[in-house]
Amino acid sequence: MGPMIDDNIMPLFVINGFLEAGKTQFLQFTMDQDYFQADGRTLLLVCEEGDTEYDPKLLKRTRTDLVAIDSLEELTPAKLEELEIRYNPERVLLEWNGMWNQDDLKLPKDWTVYQQVTIIDGSTFDLYVKNMKPLLGAMVRNSELIICNRCDGIEDLEGMRRTLLAMNNQAEIVFEGEDGEITQISEADLPYDMSADVIEIAPKDYGIWYIDCMDKPDRYRGKTVEFTGMVLKSDNFPKNYFVPGRMAMTCCEADMTFLGYVCKAREAKNLETRQWVKVRARIEYEEWQDYEGVGPVLYADMVEPAKPIRDIVQF
Repeated sequence: MGPMIDDNIMPLFVINGFLEAGKTQFLQFTMDQDYFQADGRTLLLVCEEGDTEYDPKLLKRTRTDLVAIDSLEELTPAKLEELEIRYNPERVLLEWNGMWNQDDLKLPKDWTVYQQVTIIDGSTFDLYVKNMKPLLGAMVRNSELIICNRCDGIEDLEGMRRTLLAMNNQAEIVFEGEDGEITQISEADLPYDMSADVIEIAPKDYGIWYIDCMDKPDRYRGKTVEFTGMVLKSDNFPKNYFVPGRMAMTCCEADMTFLGYVCKAREAKNLETRQWVKVRARIEYEEWQDYEGVGPVLYADMVEPAKPIRDIVQF
């Protein structure tokens, strides 16, 4: 832990999630692990009172000072700098209040979020997705790790996974039940026929296909799909390439984004941005400049004009 962190930077570890998701338990477990021990002091900022109290012996043993933060207004860069001077910690842990929008978190200049983990209670996930998606999106958006606990008996873990990946496709997602990690997620019945020679992706299923295609390369490599999308072209693309895609709402109205995969087609040079096309293409996985690594690359054997789709992609 220690040597990787610049001495001039205050590393902040953020643990977020809604009330009673299990943040305190997760933090206490982590603080007790050998790999998480620090030479200096740790400042623990707790933004909501849950059912679980922090163990005073654990705090003493790990040289941790706990400070309660009662309101988002109180959590200013000036206040954080004041706490840094008072406690002189080597690092800061922040247990975030799920009812505050994390986009509103402002840090002092020399503080940096070193790692962020979101804890989700699988049994109440659907409720929060329906009623508080913007708050959930703000928490999940920059998390490296998302731990979904209490997942016993939940039928559609694949659906939960896709919803989270739509908000953050870089996160590692772990599902846990009473007996530990659930690794065998049954392949949810996809709404299209994976065994067809040409897999037809209906407009309403575009979001499911887009996420699943990124997430499960072995399932799609070499398969042929057919879908309707809007053309995006860029001067940065090599000749014969364009991106067919759709506008999607990954979280809330403010989070509109264009989702598409790069496509090679001899028709590309005649296409105009914003034009609608039906594409039939084979899916391969290759390095591509905009993917920051390997991702789906489509090889089209048909691109033809199509009627626009008015609906926004939902997840």
